[in-house]
Amino acid sequence: MLDLIKYVVEQFAQDKENVEYVVKEKEHVIEVSVMLSISDMGKVIGKQGKIAKALRTIVRAATPANSKKYTIEICEKNGAVVDGDVVVD
Repeated sequence: MLDLIKYVVEQFAQDKENVEYVVKEKEHVIEVSVMLSISDMGKVIGKQGKIAKALRTIVRAATPANSKKYTIEICEKNGAVVDGDVVVD
């Protein structure tokens, strides 16, 4: 599923080298934080959040019925280390 998220984000992000994905696995949910540079935030989120909503819809539709649900958060990359998270390139 992370490959699908990466593919969609990379279609809109111009600074592809600085995109990071932070994955947190919880009991019933897998949280994916997409960390972008400031210049790519608007491009990936889209006008009125339409691209972000579409990304979430695609991931929800591609997730099998009996598996963990995915949540996607798009945040600004500030260069700080996130506590205890796994950073996937």
